[in-house]
Amino acid sequence: MNKFLTTLKNIWSIEELRRRILNTLLIIVIFRIGSHVVLPGVDVAKLKDLTAGNGLLGLLDTLVGGAFKNTSIMALGIMPYISASIAIQLLTLALPYFSKMQKEGESGRKKLNQITRWLTIPIVAAQGFTYLQTTIPTQAIMVSQGFFYISSVFLLIAGTMFCVWLGERMTEKGVGNGISMLIMIGIVSRFPGAILGEARSRGTSGLLFFCT
Repeated sequence: MNKFLTTLKNIWSIEELRRRILNTLLIIVIFRIGSHVVLPGVDVAKLKDLTAGNGLLGLLDTLVGGAFKNTSIMALGIMPYISASIAIQLLTLALPYFSKMQKEGESGRKKLNQITRWLTIPIVAAQGFTYLQTTIPTQAIMVSQGFFYISSVFLLIAGTMFCVWLGERMTEKGVGNGISMLIMIGIVSRFPGAILGEARSRGTSGLLFFCT
C-alpha cells in the first residue's frame, strides 16, 4: 500500500502528468454532464414509465453511460464515429484511393480522420432518426413531432461530434486514447446504479452477492 501511495505521489509531482490527469478528469466531468442534458420537447417522467423494462434499451444504454435512456443530446455517444472509422478502414482495403491516402503518412492520416468525421454526420442522422422513432413514444413528446424529430436529429449530430472532439482533446492533452476512454467511462459509470438496483431487488443478499 505504501508503494502504491508513493507511486501516486511521484506521478503527481511531475507537472506534465499532473496537467494531463487534470485535463482527463475535466473532460470526463464534461462528458458525464452532457449525458444528462435531455433533448428539448421530451417529457422525461412519462418516457421512463413508457420504456420501463425495455431490455434492449438497457443494453444499448450501458455503452453510453445512461445517455441513451435519458434521451440526452449525447444519446448516441461516440458509437457512430466508431462505425465511420470501421467503414473507412474497410475502404482502405477495398479502394486504391483510400489505400494510397493511408500510405501518405501524417498528412494522409489527417485526411482520413477528416473524412471519418464527415462520414460520422450522415451515420448519426440515420441512427438518430431511428433512435427517436423506436425509443421515444409519441406520448412523451410535448411539441410538434415534425419539429421534434428535425431539431433532435441536429442536436444528436452536435452531441456526437462534441463527444468526438472531447475524445480527441483527451488523446492530445489527457491520458490514454480518448475515444476508448469515453467508451470505458460510459460503461463503468453504470456499475454503481446496477449494484444499487440489484441490492434493492435482492435486499442484503444482493449486496453480499456483488461483494463476493
